[in-house]
Amino acid sequence: MASSSTEMDPELARQLFFEGATIVIFGVPEGSEFGIDSNSWQVGPRFKGVKMVPPGVHFIHYSAKRIGEPGETGPRSGIFFYLEQKDIRLLHWDSQEEEMVATSQEEADKLREQLTSLDPSLGPYPYKSLRRWVSLTNHISKEAMLNLQPACGTICSFPEVLPMEKMTHTEDRAKHNLPRYDTICQNYKEGMSRLPQMKQKEGTEIRFSQIPEKTYPDNATPAEITQHSMDLSYALGQLIDLHYPGDPLAILAELQFSFVCFLLGNVYEGFEQWKKLLNLLCRAETLSLQHLDLYSEVISVLYHQLAQVPTDFFIDIVSQDNFLTSTLQVLFSFLCSPTTDKDLRKKALRFRAHLTKRFQWDFEEDPLDCAPLVVQLPEDLGNAITSDETSHP
Repeated sequence: MASSSTEMDPELARQLFFEGATIVIFGVPEGSEFGIDSNSWQVGPRFKGVKMVPPGVHFIHYSAKRIGEPGETGPRSGIFFYLEQKDIRLLHWDSQEEEMVATSQEEADKLREQLTSLDPSLGPYPYKSLRRWVSLTNHISKEAMLNLQPACGTICSFPEVLPMEKMTHTEDRAKHNLPRYDTICQNYKEGMSRLPQMKQKEGTEIRFSQIPEKTYPDNATPAEITQHSMDLSYALGQLIDLHYPGDPLAILAELQFSFVCFLLGNVYEGFEQWKKLLNLLCRAETLSLQHLDLYSEVISVLYHQLAQVPTDFFIDIVSQDNFLTSTLQVLFSFLCSPTTDKDLRKKALRFRAHLTKRFQWDFEEDPLDCAPLVVQLPEDLGNAITSDETSHP
């Protein structure tokens, strides 16, 4: 891990060493990848952690070196921390599980007197990247971090999964109408059916909010169902009332947390949650009129998030359904409207122009979801109806 302390004023470096937080890590194999926030390095022989870490939310991430495969590392894992001034955290490398394990705070505090001797093995926090990291996490409070991170504390790009039922004996499989293991598969579908149903190991799940499946209230009329399927304010309001009552802006912590999990933790589930939250926020016209401060911050959050990805990033991932351009197009259709609050409209217009210039996205064409909307009604309301109204306000 390269040092950048020579680029910093010696007196400032000394002050930061004693005032900043310290993360001490023992036993990380040389050649592994280690990172904190938006920075990463290859671990050298003397590496024992990071010093001069500023207070606030931080994300350390790592990938173990593959034995016998030079330059290759395993799947990435990560841990969120909320650090106070002068905090010390101690972790040990578990070679069997290939993960970092945090020790008790009491054991960590015992290291305080040894910090000076550990100094040569501690890499300085890269302050040049702090502004970028804060822009990606400024809404994530300590409480939000603790509520969202897995119970086990570690976020894994490939979490451990276990069979929902053991089914180790033939009679176990027979109960579920599954074929015997010793019979020949006739096709791919049959082969897949023989695999046990799996679930993520309890305690390793990121505790994301459950996105409402139903976008309309009970006893809604066909016309109301159509309206709530185009304007998702009701569904977004339900999510906020359930998970963030009294503080709509708190949903932005989850939007940032999910993005960081994907961008730095390589957790695809984070990307999926980010998309779902963004879809709700960008299609909630009525709610946007009631929470101007929330939507002003939505623009700021998206501006900084999209600055971290290459211009062809979303084209590669979501070109099949053009998710981001069509979703943002709906957002701009009402935020850039003359009836919108003057300051919010100005900010939205500037953001739209920025995206058009940087990504070459065209927000003038009609969104893909402007086709007639087919709404499936509850059984007691009869067959499906077709609405010729569009979701483009």
